[in-house]
Amino acid sequence: MFIIDIGITQKLELTLKLTLDSTAANVISAWEDGTVRVGGTWYPGHLILTPETIIKNWQVTLPENLRLSHLEPVINLDPEIIIVGTGMQLIFPNTRLTRLLAEKKIGLEIMDTPAACRTYNVLVHEGRRVAVALFNK
Repeated sequence: MFIIDIGITQKLELTLKLTLDSTAANVISAWEDGTVRVGGTWYPGHLILTPETIIKNWQVTLPENLRLSHLEPVINLDPEIIIVGTGMQLIFPNTRLTRLLAEKKIGLEIMDTPAACRTYNVLVHEGRRVAVALFNK
């Protein structure tokens, strides 16, 4: 909600809707440190999400330790791009990971988790084959 001050005694309140509710796909409706809301359900912990699939309790430790084997559950879902949300801070994994995924014709984007959630939603609404892998402590 945006509040615009238009005078000493009046305030105008506007609500800005960022995503359409008409999609049947899994979209992220909210994020808090450590948990993500997809539709009406909150999912704590590390999570993998595609428009069709939710994988809870993704078995990873730290973003800087991310390996190709950790992404196998995502790769098996055949995305064209994988977005990795590394938590509140942007933390880059081994650069070799980008090359290994490129050899499989899969793009890789690394972002902090709030940016990863927003970008994932945009790509879902564009109809892209996207997956997001989120580190949530």
